[in-house]
Amino acid sequence: ASIDDVLTHWAGLGYYSRARHLHRCAQVVAVQYGGEFPRQLEHLEALPGIGPSTAAAIASLAFGERAAILDGNVKRVLARHAGVQGWPGEPKVAKSLWALARERLIPEQEQVSEDFNRRYTQGMMDLGATICTSKQAKCFCCPVAFDCKSLQLQLVSEIPASRPKKNIPIQERSALLLYTADGVWLERRRSTGIWGGLLCFPESDNEHSLLQLILGLGLNQAPTRWHKPDLKHTFTHYHLHWQIWGVFVDERFYLPAPWVFARWETVGQLGVPKAVLKVLSATSDRSIGHTGMVTIKR
Repeated sequence: ASIDDVLTHWAGLGYYSRARHLHRCAQVVAVQYGGEFPRQLEHLEALPGIGPSTAAAIASLAFGERAAILDGNVKRVLARHAGVQGWPGEPKVAKSLWALARERLIPEQEQVSEDFNRRYTQGMMDLGATICTSKQAKCFCCPVAFDCKSLQLQLVSEIPASRPKKNIPIQERSALLLYTADGVWLERRRSTGIWGGLLCFPESDNEHSLLQLILGLGLNQAPTRWHKPDLKHTFTHYHLHWQIWGVFVDERFYLPAPWVFARWETVGQLGVPKAVLKVLSATSDRSIGHTGMVTIKR
C-alpha cells in the first residue's frame, strides 16, 4: 500500500506517526524477514513504531515467548499491588514498574509453557481492564487482593498518581482555504510533525505572513475573513486556534506538489485530518460563494 492509502484510512484516529510507523514496519518485515514477524524480542523492538511493551506483547501472545508487557492497565495493576506511588510516566516510577514486570513477577521460563505465557500476559491486561480499573476497583473479587499493598494501606484510589496538570498554551494561526466551485486546494504536510503527511490548509503565524503566502502563490486577491467556522482543536501539548481565510480561485488555477486539488464530493475519502473536514463540512454555500456544495462524509 502507499502511505497515502494508509493515511486515508487512518484519518480521524489521531497519532498519525503511528500510521507512518505501521507502514514502514510492514515494509521492513516484508523485505528483511520475508513477510514473517521475527520471534526474538530484540528484533521486534528494532521494528519501526514498536516499543518494549508492544514487542513483548507480540512475542508473548503471538509466539508464546516469556516476555513482560507494561501497558496502561498493567502499570496500574503493578503500581497498586506493590504500592508504587507517583505518576507512571515519570522515569523513576517507570523503571520501578519495569523491574516488577520483568524480574519479580514473571514466572521462570523453565516452569511454564507457551500457552501459559500467553494466558499470563492476557490475564495481566484483563486484570487491569476489568477488575483493577482506574475508578471503582473491584478489590472484593481480585485474585491478588490478599497481598496488595495499596489495599492494605487504603490507597487504591490514590495509586497510581495522575499525570501532573500543566497549563496548555494556545497557538493562534491563520489558515488559508483556496477553493473553486468544484473543490479545494490542500497542501500535503511534511511527513514529520503534527498531521504529518496529511492534506491540510496552509497556515501562517499572522495575517501579514498570510498575505505573503497568497502573493507567493501568484494570487492578487484579498482573502475574506470567515467569522465562522473558526477552528479550535486540542493537541497533547497545545490548543490550536485557526482563523480561517478564504480565497476563491479560477478553475484554471493550478499548484504543483505538494499541493493537491480535492473535489468537494471526494475530499472526505482522502487523507485529511478530522479537524479540517469539520471546517469544510461546516462551510455553507453562501460563505464560499458557490452552489452545489455537498455534505462531506468519510
